[in-house]
Amino acid sequence: MSKVELLAPAGDLARLKIAIRYGANAVYLGGKKFSLRSRASNFEIADIAEGVEFAHAHGAHVHVTVNMLPHEEDLEGLEAYLKDLERVGVDAIIVASFHIMKLAKQVAPNLEVHVSTQHSSTNSGVIDFYESQGMNRVVLARECTLDDVKTTMQHAKLPVEVFIHGGMCISYSGRCTMSNSMTLRDANRGGCAQSCRWKYKLYDAGTPIYKEDHLFSMSSKDLNAMRFLPELIDAGVASFKIEGRMKSPYYLATVVRSYRKLIDTYEQTGVLSDADYAWVVKELAKAENRLTGPGFYAGLPKVEDHLYGVNGAGVSQEFIAYVLDYDDATNMAKLEVRNNFTTNDQAEAFGPSLDNTYFTIDTLYDEEGQIVDVARNPMQVLYTKVDIKLKKHDMIRKVMTKRESVY
Repeated sequence: MSKVELLAPAGDLARLKIAIRYGANAVYLGGKKFSLRSRASNFEIADIAEGVEFAHAHGAHVHVTVNMLPHEEDLEGLEAYLKDLERVGVDAIIVASFHIMKLAKQVAPNLEVHVSTQHSSTNSGVIDFYESQGMNRVVLARECTLDDVKTTMQHAKLPVEVFIHGGMCISYSGRCTMSNSMTLRDANRGGCAQSCRWKYKLYDAGTPIYKEDHLFSMSSKDLNAMRFLPELIDAGVASFKIEGRMKSPYYLATVVRSYRKLIDTYEQTGVLSDADYAWVVKELAKAENRLTGPGFYAGLPKVEDHLYGVNGAGVSQEFIAYVLDYDDATNMAKLEVRNNFTTNDQAEAFGPSLDNTYFTIDTLYDEEGQIVDVARNPMQVLYTKVDIKLKKHDMIRKVMTKRESVY
């Protein structure tokens, strides 16, 4: 097993299972209450229990975000919730409130308590403090540079987790009140509306300085820290976190699989080559829908690390089908449709144990055995002959020609 943890987001039970199947050592998820991602599907206790059972059966851990900053009226049910998380076998909770930290240690002592990135932990001194309070891990602030992380790791008394990929908050460590002011939704209680990513008309002392076809946005590029991975591993970082509980299953599988490959290659060989990075750059471009950059690891972000106008970047491939089953005797694949495709489309299959393999879509059949010209209905079940030895949970994407989106 890998010496370091690859920690992936799980917006629902299906994505939890995909993340683990595609290489995550651990997943983090939110419950229906006390989490900062109210727009994610989120989990009932019964779902968390099922997720824990699945994760533990596959040698993985489950972390639950209890990271809202609660007001007085939010505290009802908190103690019972923490006890429920402990009862169903959750491994750790990610916490931003000192009260929740203290309460968890009192009423659910078997839960590890990880200090959220919202605490803006940027040095070993604050980690020492959390160690003295009985915490088990600290998630460093995303505003730390690579040198900051290295220096902190030389003195840290607790395991340290850092973000390696995904969305970045334009505010410091996610502590923002834009949504409060603009949508009456409290970002620190689960209501972030991502107001920073909206398009704005910009004025200077009442004079418009915008163009209609190029409105202003305050969004930063998504984080892609793959090139810092070797130095972070060597520094002793315990866990590498992928952001994105609201991302699609396909995005999740692609990103987790890419970082799994990098981590495994580095741990096995002690080096990552230009070819290793090039493979991941190409792979991520098949799923990314936002431009990416190094975040703060390379120092303070530069002008080119922000998205002042264009927020998106076209993916180079499109997820078209999820493999439900495969008959080795007939080479017939049972597929669940996700996006439009048709016979003779050029496609690529990949999976947890399947290298990227190109093929041409053969004749499509519905469940009654009737030929289908175009797969156009999401979640429809279709059959087609594929000479590649597929497995359940593999994915198929259509080859496209949009531009790559990672640096």
